[in-house]
Amino acid sequence: MTAVDGVHLHLDRWGEAGRPVLLSHGFGQTRGAWAGTARELARRGCIAFCLDARGHGRSGRNPDGQRYRVEQFVSDIAQVAGAMPQPPVLVGASMGGLVGIAAQAAHRCFAGLVLVDIAPSWNQQGVERILAFMGAHPDGFPSLEAAADAVAAYLPHRPRKSRQALTSVLRQREDGRWVWHWDPRLLADIGRTAAEVQDGLREAARSLDVPVLLVSGGRSELIGRTQVEDFLALVPHARHVRIDEATHMVAGDCNDSFTATVVSFLDELHHATAPAVAATGASS
Repeated sequence: MTAVDGVHLHLDRWGEAGRPVLLSHGFGQTRGAWAGTARELARRGCIAFCLDARGHGRSGRNPDGQRYRVEQFVSDIAQVAGAMPQPPVLVGASMGGLVGIAAQAAHRCFAGLVLVDIAPSWNQQGVERILAFMGAHPDGFPSLEAAADAVAAYLPHRPRKSRQALTSVLRQREDGRWVWHWDPRLLADIGRTAAEVQDGLREAARSLDVPVLLVSGGRSELIGRTQVEDFLALVPHARHVRIDEATHMVAGDCNDSFTATVVSFLDELHHATAPAVAATGASS
């Protein structure tokens, strides 16, 4: 798909027919973060679309000299949703969830929202830790083994990354060094200016008029009890599920529990919106 400004947007599709679900990853991630969940959603009768946000993965980058702006991400995701035969449910992690809140407020393009460990207010120290890791290796890594060491130090609770997993999030330059898949300009343009959009996101959240589920990690460095309570005050009809053993990377830490939570929400949403079927029978 091509965005309105000409940037290529890459999606993977899982499933052939059913209710559409659009999965939008967090800052610095790719569509691959959703593979396990997308596979299960397809098995359960959904069509799962996994999007690489602009500047990430296989999607295009902004031209030289053109800054990344939040409004571009909002426009992109609304355009993707609008191309589907019916409004999809958005499953958005971190950045993907924030973009989803803004897009729903502006465009009313989703049938429901699943926000994965994100809300309009967050712990800024947690954000700084993430950004520090993302910016710690501006010239990449000399080998995949060195990259695996860095990721293991950052995520000590996770199994060590395999070469296959690393090649999905790193690309090799002509000089042989391995660099992250995302455009480094994103750090300054989006990552370090995120706090500036919090007030607007709070107003957008107040306007949400579709079913909303917030899934938080019990060990999250971004979203804790204070942020959850604040969000539920903004969106009183929203539901909240906490996955105790997960950090901010909920889907990666506890994918089975996370996917089961999403499936349950989708099933409830489907039953709530399915047309009533009149009961018929013979009378005597």
